[in-house]
Amino acid sequence: MRTLLLGIGNTLMNDDAAGVLVIQNLAAKFFFPEELTVLDGGTLGLDLLPYLEGVDRLLVVDAVETGGPVGSIIRMTGDDIPLALATKVSPHQMGLKDLLLVADLQGYAPKEMVLWGVQPGSIEMDIELTPEVAASIELLEGKVLAELAAWGITATPKSN
Repeated sequence: MRTLLLGIGNTLMNDDAAGVLVIQNLAAKFFFPEELTVLDGGTLGLDLLPYLEGVDRLLVVDAVETGGPVGSIIRMTGDDIPLALATKVSPHQMGLKDLLLVADLQGYAPKEMVLWGVQPGSIEMDIELTPEVAASIELLEGKVLAELAAWGITATPKSN
């Protein structure tokens, strides 16, 4: 079963970088089995479509506008994901919504989709995360690892 772990966001826009940073951190800290592709999707939007071909499970990490406290973490599944993206945090989220729609129309939307997100505090042009989101990154990494483990995907720590 092929699985894609996809971090999206813009590293030049404060908290919008959260998804990308989580993916980069996990890739630096762990080895993953071959059936998992770990991808920093940045702001590629529809350009990510080829990466969804043949994928059975998709795990997305992103900054998501929930209306909750800054730094709060949310998990969404299936059809709730496109609904959550209706309120855009940044331009790439419309790209993700379109990506999932086009993948579905072409008949290769992943059978299982999970989104782990963090409520951003700022998406201005700056490379620093807000303190609340920065404090949530490690917790978000743990949630992603736990989700993967529930799917039977084991992360092996890299030795220092």
